[in-house]
Amino acid sequence: MYALVDCNNFYASCERVFQPKFNGKPVAILSNNDGCVISRSNEAKVVGVPMGAPAFQIKNLVKEKNIKLFSSNYPLYGDLSNRVMAILNQFTPNLEIYSIDEAFLNFDGLTISDYHNYGLQIKRRVQKWVGIPVCIGFAETKVLSKVANKIAKKFQDRTSGVYIIDTEEKRIKALKWTKIEDVWGIGYRMIKKVKLRNINTAFDFVQPQHEAWIKKEMGVVGMRLKYELEGKSVLELDPIIDQKKSITTTRSFPKQISDFDLLRERVATFASVCAEKLRKQKSCCHTIIVMLVVDKHTIQTSKYYFNMAVTLPFATNSTLTISNMAIEMLKKLHRGNENMKFKKAGVIVTELIDENQKQFQLFDEENPKHLALMQAMDKLNTKIGDTKVKLATQNLNLTWNMNQNHLSPKYTTNFNDILEIRCQ
Repeated sequence: MYALVDCNNFYASCERVFQPKFNGKPVAILSNNDGCVISRSNEAKVVGVPMGAPAFQIKNLVKEKNIKLFSSNYPLYGDLSNRVMAILNQFTPNLEIYSIDEAFLNFDGLTISDYHNYGLQIKRRVQKWVGIPVCIGFAETKVLSKVANKIAKKFQDRTSGVYIIDTEEKRIKALKWTKIEDVWGIGYRMIKKVKLRNINTAFDFVQPQHEAWIKKEMGVVGMRLKYELEGKSVLELDPIIDQKKSITTTRSFPKQISDFDLLRERVATFASVCAEKLRKQKSCCHTIIVMLVVDKHTIQTSKYYFNMAVTLPFATNSTLTISNMAIEMLKKLHRGNENMKFKKAGVIVTELIDENQKQFQLFDEENPKHLALMQAMDKLNTKIGDTKVKLATQNLNLTWNMNQNHLSPKYTTNFNDILEIRCQ
């Protein structure tokens, strides 16, 4: 038996944990630089706050409906997510963290007589220990557990936030209720194709007459999805991978930038963050990519994305090497585009290997002093605070230089923001 545990309106719920005065009131969370809405409470959905709406477009609605806006507080959300996942791990050792607010659980090998009661136990413990409301869907397959979770969330009054698909009658009823666009694993590009074949629900999708078409158009992925919806488990929990295959650091700017010195500072900062993440997971990279993005609504040409990649003759996780190479690529990208105003930049490091597997080159190798220098930098930053020691090309006073006009305190990750409670 599988279960999908999904935190309800996770970002908004995280803000309410420490500010319960906003319980029952419309709350919306904005993306980086307070750009657009990325999370909404149920109350915000009711008053008409659209998902993905730019902040400037809902100004009047915010005032009219007294909607509370928050800037994204990712350190807080990440910490609360880790606490939720740690609690879920107490109920089964078989856990797959699917996203910051979702996890699959598998109960093979465990003796559970009443899954509904077990789900209520999970729900109550997460609510009591962390303060985050969750909904849980149980089923024989991962895809069906997704469907069950959606039902649990949609009909919380009747299900108490826990729903189990454990009979053929429940499975068929759930498939007929589930719209095809809500099926996990079917992307928006495929939706048009399946609807042209008059496949409008998950139940339509599993009908025998569509099997050949699914196999032809969607391949193995489509057939696995069909089997899962039929109650045949073919998708197992993904193993936890400690090391990432690539690391990306990108940010939108508060305002569009054309000045090279400002762009250089941003790219140097992004490159430094990538290098720090490499060292933290004990990896080195071979390839570095720099990208610049122009607001496509402000230019006449079709090209608004510029990028360049360089593969080094040696693997590295040195901030100096990665930053210097990124700046050299930035110079080439910026040359000839001096008049363009860029809204976003980013650095990607890929082709990663374990730092213990690094092969040294005889004629072309980075300065061996970099290793000791990086260790000293990381030690100092760990001791006195993140990013206190920087490169000279970085802005010593700013970390991300983002607009965060509605940012809440980092209640659980910053000593200066810990709540003070007066006991009488």
